[in-house]
Amino acid sequence: MRIHQAIQAGDYPNATSLAARLEVSVKSIHRDLEFMRDRLQLPLQYEEIRHGWFYSEDVASFPTLQISEGELFALLVAEKALQQYRGTNFEKPLLSAFKKMAASLPDTISLNLADWGDTISFRTSAEPLLNLEVFDALARATTRQEQLRIRYRKPGSPAGEERVIDPYHLANINGEWYLFAYDHLRKALRTFVPARIQQFERTGKKFLRPARFSLESRLKNSFNVHSGDGDYAVAVRFSDRVADFVREKKWHPSQQLIEIGDGQVELRMTLSSLGEVERWILSWGGEAVALHPPELRERLLSASARLRQRQAAVAAAP
Repeated sequence: MRIHQAIQAGDYPNATSLAARLEVSVKSIHRDLEFMRDRLQLPLQYEEIRHGWFYSEDVASFPTLQISEGELFALLVAEKALQQYRGTNFEKPLLSAFKKMAASLPDTISLNLADWGDTISFRTSAEPLLNLEVFDALARATTRQEQLRIRYRKPGSPAGEERVIDPYHLANINGEWYLFAYDHLRKALRTFVPARIQQFERTGKKFLRPARFSLESRLKNSFNVHSGDGDYAVAVRFSDRVADFVREKKWHPSQQLIEIGDGQVELRMTLSSLGEVERWILSWGGEAVALHPPELRERLLSASARLRQRQAAVAAAP
């Protein structure tokens, strides 16, 4: 569409100027021009004197997007899924993107979208709070492999700490955004939460993302996003009151579900760290107990004692 607009404006753009404007390779522009000429049947011609492309005939509008019923349904589902960002910093750019897509759709579609809209919805109980300026800077730096200097506040710390990072990958995991980056202070790959980045600036340096970097490999033995150096055989037993909820999901790639009678179930996993699974077990409100390893049992007992102590203090307060 951007190429079409440049040609329609009579600027006689060439592949080099278009590549610089759109921040893509010259080869990508050549492929797009071939697609416009051969597949979309646009009257593209190259003017040798002006060293640029033009339309040899009038083009009223860019060809509309051809879309099937299945593709349209998938697009609707995607739009519904993005409703979790209503009221957040993502709302404006998302609505803008969908308006642009809607403008490219055929003028007439013989489908009742209102019925579909009433039968599908998504809901999230906790919306992530994001600074769009920070998130946009992270996304650009990650794509362009540009180094950043940030001020990052760790949980529980009153002030931020300056870090120089090479942003490798942005991931949305279970509805939360995380940045995986090489931390030059720690000299290791670290996981950052964008909402905790207080300031940022570009250092002007580029970096080369290691070919061996793989998010799947890094998170292979983590319970959520935090990976460690351990190798823990974790076993958790669930009461009959919540066992069905456990059976209905795949909690980890390594999991094994063992039926142990009386409606109870035992979940076994191999994890590289224990912090996240500890908090997960506590979230079951006493309906889950850790069997292995001993370190996890001790951590849960300590957390339960702190909870009892703090709750008792609240109850005793006037």
